[in-house]
Formats: sequence, C-alpha cells, structure tokens
Amino acid sequence: MTPHQYCQGKAAASGSSFYYSFMFLDPARRQAITALYAFCREVDDVVDECRDPVPAHTKLDWWRQEIDRVFDGVPTHPVGLALQEICAPFRLVREHLHEIIDGMAMDLQNRRYADFPALQDYCYHVASTVGLLSVTIFGASNPQTFDYARDLGIAFQLINIIRDVGEDARRGRIYLPTDELQRFGVLEDNILAARTSDNFQNLMAFQAERANAYYEQALAKLPAVDRKNQRPGLVMAAIYSALLRKIVRDGFPVLDRRISLTPLRKVWLAGLTWLKG
Repeated sequence: MTPHQYCQGKAAASGSSFYYSFMFLDPARRQAITALYAFCREVDDVVDECRDPVPAHTKLDWWRQEIDRVFDGVPTHPVGLALQEICAPFRLVREHLHEIIDGMAMDLQNRRYADFPALQDYCYHVASTVGLLSVTIFGASNPQTFDYARDLGIAFQLINIIRDVGEDARRGRIYLPTDELQRFGVLEDNILAARTSDNFQNLMAFQAERANAYYEQALAKLPAVDRKNQRPGLVMAAIYSALLRKIVRDGFPVLDRRISLTPLRKVWLAGLTWLKG
C-alpha cells in the first residue's frame, strides 16, 4: 500500500462531508487534499481514542515531530510521507499544521469554554487552519481568500458544535460558552443529562444565528477571481448550510441524537454547487 492509498482509505472510511468536497478535483489536488484530511483524521483520532491524556499528549507530540520530519525530508508515517510530496508543490505552511495539533491538544486540556472569544480561538485552531491549508491546495491568488477561509472554518466548527452537543456531553465536554449558558438560563447538568427546555431551544437558536452569520460573512469575503478554484470549499459550505437548516427546522433535537444528511443528499448538493461554479 502506498502512502497515498493509505490516505485515501483513511478519508473514505470517515464518511465525512469533507470527503464530498473534493470529489471533482483534478488528481493532483485531490491527492493533496486527501493527504491533508488523513492527517487531520490521524490527530483527531488520538484525542477521541485515548481516554488517558498522558499518552494522548505523547502521541500528539510525536505528530509534531513528524510534521517537522516532513519539512526536513525524513517522515516515517504513511501520512507524513504523503504530506512530504505535497507540501512544497502546494506551499503548505508548517505553522498551520502545528496549529491543528495544538487545537487537538486543547480538547485534552479544556472541557469548557468560558466565553465566545475562547471558543473562537479553539475553532481557529481546529478548523480555520484546515481551511487556510485547503484554499492553498485549491488555488488562492487573492489574499482575501484567506480571510474567507478563516471565517468559513469557524462557521463549520460552530455547526459541528451545534450538531454534536449531546455526543460531546456524553464525553463530558460542553463547547457552548459558559457565560452564554448562564445568560440563557441553561444548566450544565441538564445538558449532561440530555434534558431539553425552552431555554435550551433559545440558546441553540442563538448559536445557529451566529454560525450562519460567520457563514454569510465568509462567502461575502471570497473574491470573484478565486471563486472557481474554491468550489470544493463552497461544496462544503452548501452541505454544512443544509445541515444547519435541518437542525433548526427539526427543533434542535441534538441532545439525544446526531442529525445528518444522507450520502445521496450530500452528493446532490456537491454536484449542484460544483456546476454553479
């Protein structure tokens, strides 16, 4: 198995919406974005699969060293070998790859976020950094495209947080800012026990409005000159926007279930968005 075949298997097995966004890319860019996504899966799995933070931190430190080995030309992991082939041609930034790992480390250290600025910093590390690397792979000629990527990454992560409130609570994590829980009169214990209320509905509506605002703000920043190249990100945006609308329409039943779109719906949205350009 080649390094890129390993990455392809890692990406395909995830079933993530991210995978649908690069269905239509040319082979070189698809190979590059698949390698990046496989790296994200590897470090994310460290946090999800290691219940003890000590070995998890050790594994993340190993990945930091592997990223340095990638840029020094001596990686050892299949994902590292795949990244080595794409970093120079697509001008990937070492710092952004390290920031993704730093974001994963935040999940080992923080189970609560006091306010939105703290949560926004987390969203930058785990999502905006991926966006900054992705738009580079897709082809960005205007600096404003990177502003688009930062905001779109935050929008995606906020939607993930809304979707995964119940799942995260079962892991003892609450990403919704603590000061906003207090403002809307929502007790942590009720979230941990999956007890909904009118106050919870109002809190989630507020979260959805903010996520949508970041989404709209991001799209407004995308320069026309880069729009065609950035169609993979627009595919993701269409899928995430449809997911958010479904969650809102269903009344935020996120405490006891995971809301998702069918693969057929994702493929349809991907194709429609790609054709629109």
